[in-house]
Amino acid sequence: MRKIVLKTLKYLLFLLIGLIISVNLFIILSGRFYIYKGIANTYMVGQIGPSIYDLEIFPYSTVKAGPNKSELIRHENYNKASLTAKNKEFIDTYQTKALLVFSGDTLLFEKYYDEHNENTVSNSFSVAKTLVALLIGIAVDEGHIKSLDESISVYIPEFRNTDKKTITIRHLLAMASGLDWKESGKNPLSDNAESYYGTDLRGHVTGQSVEIEPGKLFNYQSGNSQLLGFILEKATGVGLNEYAEEKIWKRIGAEHDAFWSLDKENGDEKAFCCMYATARDYGRLGQVILNGGKYNGVQIIPEDYFNEMIIPTDLNTKENIPNYRYGLHIWTYQSDDGQVNYCRGVNGQYIISIPDENLLIIRLGSKKMQNYFIPDENKADEMFVEQNKYKVGHSEGLFEYISMGKLIRTKTE
Repeated sequence: MRKIVLKTLKYLLFLLIGLIISVNLFIILSGRFYIYKGIANTYMVGQIGPSIYDLEIFPYSTVKAGPNKSELIRHENYNKASLTAKNKEFIDTYQTKALLVFSGDTLLFEKYYDEHNENTVSNSFSVAKTLVALLIGIAVDEGHIKSLDESISVYIPEFRNTDKKTITIRHLLAMASGLDWKESGKNPLSDNAESYYGTDLRGHVTGQSVEIEPGKLFNYQSGNSQLLGFILEKATGVGLNEYAEEKIWKRIGAEHDAFWSLDKENGDEKAFCCMYATARDYGRLGQVILNGGKYNGVQIIPEDYFNEMIIPTDLNTKENIPNYRYGLHIWTYQSDDGQVNYCRGVNGQYIISIPDENLLIIRLGSKKMQNYFIPDENKADEMFVEQNKYKVGHSEGLFEYISMGKLIRTKTE
């Protein structure tokens, strides 16, 4: 029996050694050296993907808060509302770290979980995409960018004299560039993984090819957002962090500095993700979205541009159904209580605004609900699509947080 056990262990050891050698050969021969950094900061520390606390594993730039901090107004019944047992179970199951609920500009509820607190900065992931889009609107208003319908080759010289010169800024904002970026939050060989852990963000993103005609199909791609970041830097002549700092972060009276991950020392900001901030400062950004581009009554984002942002683009999706879910770099949901405009990140980061309800919900966490309303792209059931056409593309988690927000408001007010 002992000989069998030893033989089995020996076999497993050789198998493991063979696997390690094979993986290393693949990495070396394919040039995907970023995988080493990915493995070291995920599997080697007991994770299966990026963390909301990854700030220190990358170089970063700073988005400085100004001297004038805006005070958050607290309701007289602040934090007195209680969640149901079902709510608490959902919060625990999906590793919620922060939950804030506002009625207008008034904070009704603010809870933190585990090691997270009001001073903790955490990764916004794709919430950062909407911030980049807001900055595009400001850059157009200031004349740095002539039009959303300009060719991106004006600002991305690598795209000049190629078929990519037909892509416009509007195409990028609408996630309709037609580029061949492969979007995935799990696949270590995906464009997302290389952009997150790699050290040549610009080279990787500008190396994409046109796959379909731009402006024809909604296809969510983080590479589009990264190109927008490069466009902003070229158009304004300043770093993405500096422009965000002057045009938004200081103007909303952010309480804390924010931070933006770079691909290398003194490198490029990861515009498609990776801005780190506190829950309260995400709440201040959410106020801008809730109030049509205004903060404390001051129009920060051009009104016409913001109103255009929140209209779902007239495109079809990969499931061959009309796009009801996405505007210009912001998610939209047509609910019975009015339109919901929201930002979301890969681990369940949410800034959820419901203007008709004057309700704002901030949720940060380490895990998301994976259940999405997605029909089969090859044989979409017509009845399903018709009954759920406004829900397609949205996570059931979104509706849970909206429900929690409404419950908290009812119990508070």
